[in-house]
Amino acid sequence: MGEGMRDKRLVVGKIALGATDGAVFAGLALITLLTILFQRRVDGWAVLVLKNLAAGGIYLAALYFGGEAAKDTRRFVLRMAGVLFILTYINLAVEKLQLIFYGRWLDESVLKTEQALFGVQPTLWLQQFISRPLTEWMFFSYVIYLVLYPALSVIIFFRKGERAVEDFFFTLGLTNVIGNLGFLVYPVAGPMAYMGDKYTVPLDGYIWTSIGEYLRSQWQFVGGTIPSLHCANATVIWLMAYRYHRPAFWILTPVILSLYVSTVYCRYHYVTDSVLGVATALVVCAVVPACRNAWDRIVVRQERGREDDADPRSVDV
Repeated sequence: MGEGMRDKRLVVGKIALGATDGAVFAGLALITLLTILFQRRVDGWAVLVLKNLAAGGIYLAALYFGGEAAKDTRRFVLRMAGVLFILTYINLAVEKLQLIFYGRWLDESVLKTEQALFGVQPTLWLQQFISRPLTEWMFFSYVIYLVLYPALSVIIFFRKGERAVEDFFFTLGLTNVIGNLGFLVYPVAGPMAYMGDKYTVPLDGYIWTSIGEYLRSQWQFVGGTIPSLHCANATVIWLMAYRYHRPAFWILTPVILSLYVSTVYCRYHYVTDSVLGVATALVVCAVVPACRNAWDRIVVRQERGREDDADPRSVDV
C-alpha cells in the first residue's frame, strides 16, 4: 500500500470499479444472498432485498457521476459520500440477519468467558469509577468517531492524493464488510440489551452524553456487537493517520485509546467485542496488500482481454 500504489479500475459499462467497490459489492451481494436463502428467518425479507438493490443502485450512481466529475475535488466528495453511504447501509441491513444461523443471542458465553478471565464482569466493575466529567469524556470519545472518517479522508486526499485516500477507503470498506459478517457468525445482543437491569449507577453527563444516548436510542439496534466496528474502524483511522498524516495520529491517540475504553464504560460492548474489533482491523490491514494485488490481477486480465479484442491480428480468419 501507499502513495506509489496504482489504483487499478475494473471497467463495467461506463463505470470504473476500484478495489473498494469490489469489496462493498461483494458484501452487499452476500447479505442479499443470505437474505434469500434464509428468508423464513428474516422478517420482511423481500423488502430487504429490494432495499439492497436500491442501495447498490444509488452507490453505482455515485460512482458514475463521480467518474464524470471534471474537478478532482468534486469527484473526491462524491466518492467519500458514496463509500460512507454504502458502509452505513450495509451495517443497518444486517440487523435482521443476525439470528439466521443460531436463532438466539450468545451473550451468556461471552459473560462466562470474561468472568473466568477477569473474575468480574468488566462492564459492571467499571461502575465504581463513574463520574460526570469522565462520562462526558467517554461519550465524547465515542461520538466524535463519527466525524473522524470524513475528516481524515479530507486530510489524506489534499495531502497525499487520490491513490492514498483509496487505500484508506479500501481498508475501511473491507474492515466493515468482515465486521458485519461477524455479527451473523457470533450474534451477541450487547450489555444494555442483555443485562441492562444489572446496572445500578446511571451514566449522567452533559452535552456529549446526551448525544451518545440519543444515538443509542434512535440509531443503534440490538446486536451488531462482535466485533466492535467502533473499535475496528477507529483502529483503521488511527493507523491510516499514522501512515499519511503523523500530526493527526498524535492528536487522535488519546481519543482513540479513550474510545476503546468508552465502548465498555458506556455499556455499548463487552471487553471481548472491543478486543476483537481491534484484532479485526489489524488482520485486515495485514491482508490488504494481498487483496489489492488480487484485484489488480483481475483488472490486468480485463485490460489484456480488451487489448486482444481490439487487435486485428487476434481475429480469426
